[in-house]
Amino acid sequence: MRHSNIEPVFENRYDAGRQLAEKLTEYAGQSAVVLGIPNGGVAVALGVALAIGADFDIVISRKIPLPLSPEGGFGSVTDDGTLILNEELVKKTGLTRQQINYQVSQVRMNIKERSLLYHKDRPPLSVAGRTVVIVDDGLASGYTMKAAIESLRHRRPEKIIAAVPVGPEHVIEEIRKVADRVVACVAASGPVFYVSDYYRYWYDITDSEVLTCLKEWRMRRRGNIQLPEKKRELT
Repeated sequence: MRHSNIEPVFENRYDAGRQLAEKLTEYAGQSAVVLGIPNGGVAVALGVALAIGADFDIVISRKIPLPLSPEGGFGSVTDDGTLILNEELVKKTGLTRQQINYQVSQVRMNIKERSLLYHKDRPPLSVAGRTVVIVDDGLASGYTMKAAIESLRHRRPEKIIAAVPVGPEHVIEEIRKVADRVVACVAASGPVFYVSDYYRYWYDITDSEVLTCLKEWRMRRRGNIQLPEKKRELT
């Protein structure tokens, strides 16, 4: 659904990954690790990882939805338990500690289910001493990316690059404070911002497609086969 007359920059998330990879070529051959944030960020991250020859995995960082208004969020939680709250919004909305704890517990249960689905019996990739590129399909509030960055810091990488196709200028500046570098194709400056407006074809990425992305990367790395062009319904 489009919210403005902004001309789309990306056909879909796979195209966004190709465009983003062009800004990350300096990390090719440097034993980097690309981590996609499910669900939408994984499709973007796949193109980046293949283009720069990096290892590829996921880091689960989920928005904590506002009670009675799940489209909005007041923070994020990651798969290792890292929690970041938008304290200003918590105060503004008057959320109680009981409400916060309940919403966080629900998200953590969801993360546990997704982690089992995505990782199965595979341990997470080692990132110690390596350059980590965290990829999402766009920044909105920035809290999902912030939580992912803080989570990865505990695993002692050499540096963390936050990479997104698009985000508001002021949010990108906020992410610069916690990442070693931020890479974005588009820094939006308008008064109203929706990630979806910058994509011609925008749809919800399913868990099945996330698993397909992980499988395609493994097949490509093993057999060096061509990645098929993605064909999506234009709805």
